[in-house]
Amino acid sequence: MNLADILSGFDPGAASHHISIPPCWHQGRTSYGGLSSVLAYQAAKLADADLPPLQSAQIAFVGPLAGDVEVTASVLRRGKNTAFVKSEITGADGVGLSCTFIFMNRRHSHLDYEGLQRPEFPAIPTADNARSGPPEFFTGHMQYPDKRLELGLATNRLASWHRFTEHQGLDHIAELLCIGDALPPSAMGLMTKKGMVSSMNWQVNMLTESPSTKDGWWFLESETHHAANGASSQYMTAWNSQGLPMLTGMQSVAIFV
Repeated sequence: MNLADILSGFDPGAASHHISIPPCWHQGRTSYGGLSSVLAYQAAKLADADLPPLQSAQIAFVGPLAGDVEVTASVLRRGKNTAFVKSEITGADGVGLSCTFIFMNRRHSHLDYEGLQRPEFPAIPTADNARSGPPEFFTGHMQYPDKRLELGLATNRLASWHRFTEHQGLDHIAELLCIGDALPPSAMGLMTKKGMVSSMNWQVNMLTESPSTKDGWWFLESETHHAANGASSQYMTAWNSQGLPMLTGMQSVAIFV
């Protein structure tokens, strides 16, 4: 099942949504974090009529999610311009994901500033040099140009073009939220030993109400700025094919080696 197939299982009039996460969307023993995040977002945006576009999200990866899950969402508060919506995903082991989404109408401001440092963008992959992961893993739904990670590179930054193989017709906010977590935690670029890592939370800020890109390609960056005592902190940015910033984020990652 591709992303559009899974999202089609949501009923706009339902108080909760029962979704099955296929094994091909797993990341180890749990759902790929980007998929869990977009399932929660899909329920949140259906929680009330005519919600504004997504502005921000606070996502806590509480526990493993696999197989049949229940996704719920409720409006915490809705004002003239902003709505706060809480969304949870529950599986066999209880709550596995807890999120607060902020939907906001953009309004005029005297501030118009953007100070993100532009990376050196490599060429967007062609059909000849795009590859996918194994079909039984979540990266089997994606394309990217190179091997996603090698240990011992002594780098705190990972960056690469990514897209969903089947990206046509997707809500671009949902698409970006799902693929924005596709890179491995960047602390793995510093690791010299194999071991488990696990994202614990994700703060997301949307930089536009209507993200767009060409042919589904997004350039993803993740940069670790601190790693010690079994955890790392990383900054994340997603850019479109024109080199414009679409999303920024920050994650705390548990490191078990």
